[in-house]
Amino acid sequence: MINFRYHVVSLTAVFLALAIGLVVGTAALNGPVADSLKERVNGLSKDNQQMRQAVSNMQKELEMEEQFASEIAQIVLPGKLANRRVLLLTLPSGRDHAEGVLKMLQAAGAGVTGRVDLQDKFINPDNNNNLMELAVTAARPTAPASGLPGNGHGVETSGALLASVLLDRTGGAPVTEADRKSVLASYSDAGYLTTDERVTGPAEAVVLVSGQPYVDKDSAKKDESVVKIAEQFDRTGAIVVAGNGSAGGNVVAVVRGDPVLSQTISTVDDANTTQGQLVTSLALAQQLVEKKAGQYGVGDNASALLPRLPQ
Repeated sequence: MINFRYHVVSLTAVFLALAIGLVVGTAALNGPVADSLKERVNGLSKDNQQMRQAVSNMQKELEMEEQFASEIAQIVLPGKLANRRVLLLTLPSGRDHAEGVLKMLQAAGAGVTGRVDLQDKFINPDNNNNLMELAVTAARPTAPASGLPGNGHGVETSGALLASVLLDRTGGAPVTEADRKSVLASYSDAGYLTTDERVTGPAEAVVLVSGQPYVDKDSAKKDESVVKIAEQFDRTGAIVVAGNGSAGGNVVAVVRGDPVLSQTISTVDDANTTQGQLVTSLALAQQLVEKKAGQYGVGDNASALLPRLPQ
């Protein structure tokens, strides 16, 4: 009969065998396998360190390039937009780099007539009918609704009305200051736009600050609305689109892909950088002096990094 002592001896033998196996396995790993694993870990650690150093170097290079652009702007820009009246019109997607664009315009000597920030509500397709109605009710005697587009597109119609009061008139009587103020107040009170300071008068050119394309379920309609805004201001005065990127359906991409719009609307696809903000002012000067549009930056379908400066 198997007694208790037999069970104890058997269990002891099993645990002893496991212990011997662990010792032997550890010894084996401490040999070639362990050395190989250690080499791999050391190699990966070195690669990771080198990558971190490369990223750090690229970040320093980018900062130096931005600093260079900022300093060269003080040499290149002064006087380029002297005595020119410019409106800054911003979209929600371009708000982050609007201040940099504004500073470059001021460095070039532009007289900024005002800054108008269009809100998401203005682009939202759900507000199409409301924008149509507002364009009619906000119209004034010197900014009548009779000259507005009648195709049922609220953003296009309201964009045309805003362009007529914010830019120079090509024909007919100029818009009075009272009517301009009234139209802007109508859109501001309804939450469609904001102005950080009083608009001092009509401009002869506009910089439309935009960004990446929309990505929500209404992205196609919203991107189309942004293009409609650019088109209406283009009909009234010189325009440069200061954008971020040139793909995915944003306004820069659409303008560059349109053989008609690209002849009259200038675009800059890297206006989210100091370099692009500098180029924005140069592109606007080219529009006003040479009456010529150009597509600038580092993205798709850019014709050059910057306009060729006149001798």
